[in-house]
Amino acid sequence: MSKPYYVKVEIPKEIAEASYEALRQAKQTGKIRKGTNEATKAIERGIAKLVVISEDVDPPEVVAHLPILCNEMNIPFVFVPQKELLGQAISIDIGAAVACIVEPGDAKATLDKIIDSLNNLKG
Repeated sequence: MSKPYYVKVEIPKEIAEASYEALRQAKQTGKIRKGTNEATKAIERGIAKLVVISEDVDPPEVVAHLPILCNEMNIPFVFVPQKELLGQAISIDIGAAVACIVEPGDAKATLDKIIDSLNNLKG
C-alpha cells in the first residue's frame, strides 16, 4: 500500500469545532454537499469552499483521494475527529465521512477564520 501524497496536519480542537459550526450555519443559510460522491463532484467543479473530512472513516480509502484532490484544486480541507459529530453538524442521523461548504451564507466569517488558521498552520 502506497503512502498518501499529502501531509496530515494535526488540527487544533478550535478549528475542528469551528468547522462543525461553519457547516451548521452553511446548512441553514447557504449550501453544503454531504457524502463522498457529492463532495468529490463539488471539489472537481471547483465550487467547494471548505471540505471537512472525518478522521474515523473505515475503511480510510473511502476518503483518501479527497486531500489530494483538494490540493490539486487549491481548496482548503480540514480533518475532524468524529464522523458522528460531522453528521450532527449537517443534521443527519448517522455519521458522515465528509461534507463541504459550497455557499457559506451566514458562515462566511467563520469560514474565513478557519481558512486563515489553516494557512497559519501550513506556515
